[in-house]
Amino acid sequence: MPFIRPRTARWQRLLARRNSRFAGPFRARGLVVSSRTMNIYSSRPVVLCLSGHDPSGGAGLQADIEALLAQGCHAAPTVTALTVQNTVDVSDFRVLDREWVMAQANAVLSDSPVAAVKLGMLGSLEMVATVVELLQAHPHLPLVCDPVLRAGGGGRLGKDEVGYAMREQLLPLATIATPNLPEARILAELPEGTADECAQKLLPFCRNLLITGGHGDEDEIHNRLYSRDGTRHTFKCQRLPGSYHGSGCTLASALAGRLAQGENLVSAVQTALNYTWRTLRDAEQLGQGQFVPRRLPLDFCS
Repeated sequence: MPFIRPRTARWQRLLARRNSRFAGPFRARGLVVSSRTMNIYSSRPVVLCLSGHDPSGGAGLQADIEALLAQGCHAAPTVTALTVQNTVDVSDFRVLDREWVMAQANAVLSDSPVAAVKLGMLGSLEMVATVVELLQAHPHLPLVCDPVLRAGGGGRLGKDEVGYAMREQLLPLATIATPNLPEARILAELPEGTADECAQKLLPFCRNLLITGGHGDEDEIHNRLYSRDGTRHTFKCQRLPGSYHGSGCTLASALAGRLAQGENLVSAVQTALNYTWRTLRDAEQLGQGQFVPRRLPLDFCS
C-alpha cells in the first residue's frame, strides 16, 4: 500500500505558505484568492433573459446563455414558454403561467445586480402584459427586445396580435428592438414594406431599431440601425450560404451583453453583428434542417 502523508498542522502551514506565493499576481488581476481555493473570480455582468426553451439547443434560452457567456456576461434565464422544435421547424409550444414567470424573474432581480434584460419569445398576450408589468418596476435597466414571432424554419411562435401588443406595450420600454425584416413587416403591418418604411412606422414606439437583412437574395447583407433622433447607420456583411437556426437570438443576446458591459449603443451593435456573423460562418449542421451557430467566446472567433 502506498504511503499517505498525514495532514498534520505543520503540513497545513506549509501548504498555506505555498499558496500565498501565488496569490499576489492573481489578486492584481481582480481575482479573489485564498489558501483553500484559487477559482473565485470577480463578478461578471448579469443579464436577465426572458424567452422560450428550444430542445434542439439552437435557439431560445440556450442561444442566449452561450452568446452572453461569449461576451463575458452571466445569463440568468427565465423560461416564458416551452417549445416542440428542432433544426427543421417548430410544431407546438406552450406558454407558462404568469405566476411562474414572475416568480422566476423576481427571484433573480431580488438577488443579483442585473445589468441588462433580453427579451425573446413571449408567445401570448398575457405574457406580454406580464413582462410589461415586470419591466415597469425596473425602468433603469437596458432592454433589448427581440420580437420573436417565427422560428427559423417559418413556424409560428405566436399570433400576429402578440406582435402588435409588443409594439404598443413593450417597444416603448426597450432600449432597442432587433426584428428581422419579416418581423418588422408584421410589427409595422406593412406586408411588402421596405426596412425604411417599417422603421418610419415603428420609431414612434421605439427609441432605437435594428432591422436585420438577409432574407432576400442579395450578395451583400445590409443591417440598418435607426434612431428616433434621426441618426441612421448601415452595417454591411457578406452573405453566407445556407440558413441558420437561432441567429436572431444570438444577435440580440450578444447586443444585450455588450450593453451590460457598458459599451455605447452603436459600438455594441457593431460588435454584436460581427460576433453573430462569425458564429454563422462557423455554424454546424447538428440535425437535418438549418445550421446552428457556433457561439464560441470572442477570443476564439477571429
